[in-house]
Amino acid sequence: MTTGQLALVDGSKIIIEALAQSGADVFVGYPITPSNWTYKYAKQRMPLFLAAPDEISTLQWMAGLSATGKIPVTSSAFPGIALMVESINMAYAMELPMVIVITQRLGPSTGSATTGAQGDLMFLKGIISGGYPVPVFSPSCFEDAWTLSNKAVETAIKYRTPVFLLTSKEMVMYRKSFDLGRLKPLQKHTHQRQITGEFKPYKPEANDTPAFVPLGDDEFSTRFTASTHDQDGNIRKADPEAMANTKRLRKKFIRNIDDLFAYEWIKSGPSAKTLILTWGITTDAAKDAIKILTRDGKNVDLLVLKTLLPVHQKLYDWLDDYDKIIIAEENLTGQLKEILFGERAPGKVTGVNKIGMMITPGEIVEAVLS
Repeated sequence: MTTGQLALVDGSKIIIEALAQSGADVFVGYPITPSNWTYKYAKQRMPLFLAAPDEISTLQWMAGLSATGKIPVTSSAFPGIALMVESINMAYAMELPMVIVITQRLGPSTGSATTGAQGDLMFLKGIISGGYPVPVFSPSCFEDAWTLSNKAVETAIKYRTPVFLLTSKEMVMYRKSFDLGRLKPLQKHTHQRQITGEFKPYKPEANDTPAFVPLGDDEFSTRFTASTHDQDGNIRKADPEAMANTKRLRKKFIRNIDDLFAYEWIKSGPSAKTLILTWGITTDAAKDAIKILTRDGKNVDLLVLKTLLPVHQKLYDWLDDYDKIIIAEENLTGQLKEILFGERAPGKVTGVNKIGMMITPGEIVEAVLS
């Protein structure tokens, strides 16, 4: 793409285009507001497009396609994801690569389909039975939508896992004039076979992840199962090898968390003792708040989390250096705050929270000055 190539574009096109260029080769979907634009553009852009009859079928089809070596993508909102939960857990246990784009909207239940929010983070924190972590990336701008879509495909393939891209209605539906030249060329990701010694379908290789061999492979006979299994893919219960394999599903993310972690840290100077912490669509308001505070001579840092889950432990070391932390997110309960600190946050941590309307820069400024 050429620098200076202005276009009126929305985030759905950027996300789907990035996923396609990154190696995703099939879209399976069931339309739901406000993710309909990703569905529409995927139909035009993906090599293979399948319109599923419902959300449960969507994830089942994705699992089958993934097992054959495809990199499937879907997009939905909370009600659709809720119907997919069992199949997502199945894909997670089978270690099947796929990308799931979520367009957040106001809840509970269906809420208002055209009112944005940031209300699905806590849902994703517990979406895998047993509390196992699943990678969750959240873009805060069009450039993020481009690069994090690429990272989602890379992560799905590299660690054989479902990956979530947590977006918002404002990100995927609103169009704006944008210089496409700001979107850098992307690396296309494909399955890279790395097998040492005897092949076993669930023997961990690089990064605590088994080598991927698709169904119908000409060289190796493989097996996929969602039940507790040993390295051969045989169903086992309390067998030590099977238990170690189940524990590995967590370990592969925790041990490789540096590879997953993405963020943007805007520092006003070494003397700043106040931090605004945010994610997703609220980043725009937070950046405007920083401009206002800087203009008024206030030294305040801004940390934008782009990898929300799993939580990197070094984040706590960073937060320890601040006397005041304001966590801004468009939900009523402060979901990121609760994930980081539980039901009882330290006294230096406060939240700017809102539903029904977007958080304004002035509300963040007020929280900093109060």
